[in-house]
Amino acid sequence: MNIELFGFWAGAVYEALDASETRVLGYKQIKKATKLKKEEIMIALGWLGREGKIVVTVNEDDIVVELV
Repeated sequence: MNIELFGFWAGAVYEALDASETRVLGYKQIKKATKLKKEEIMIALGWLGREGKIVVTVNEDDIVVELV
């Protein structure tokens, strides 16, 4: 895989979070908004997490991502 794709996916997730009123989305909402595959979303979350741009909370029902 090309590492540039990782940045593209991270950008798509970031934009989806930024566009939401609360700047908080669950995994299913991110998937719907970005049309990314599970693996692509996870890579994007890793990228954004490493940059300190998100906070991820895992509960019984969902992965919740908040833009900081």
